[in-house]
Amino acid sequence: MFYLVCYDVVLDRRRTKVAHILEGYGLRVQKSVFECVLTPDQREMLNKKLAKYIDETEDQVRFYPMSPRYRKMVAVMGMQPERKVDDVVFIV
Repeated sequence: MFYLVCYDVVLDRRRTKVAHILEGYGLRVQKSVFECVLTPDQREMLNKKLAKYIDETEDQVRFYPMSPRYRKMVAVMGMQPERKVDDVVFIV
């Protein structure tokens, strides 16, 4: 499943750790926004990793699932990196 993952983390140290974790799962498209293609197991593992650094009283991470149909409707103004998103996952 393709997700748009956005975060708002108050403390710099936690924010840096959250960004570093997300870099292992997807592509950063803005400072606090990532595009990630995740299997259910990857999503669960990502949630567990992020939970260690999120303070639920002041931080937030949002996962927005996006179908291929609606991804095609996304409009981008300004610079857009060249890349293709493939929802097909091969597990070896």
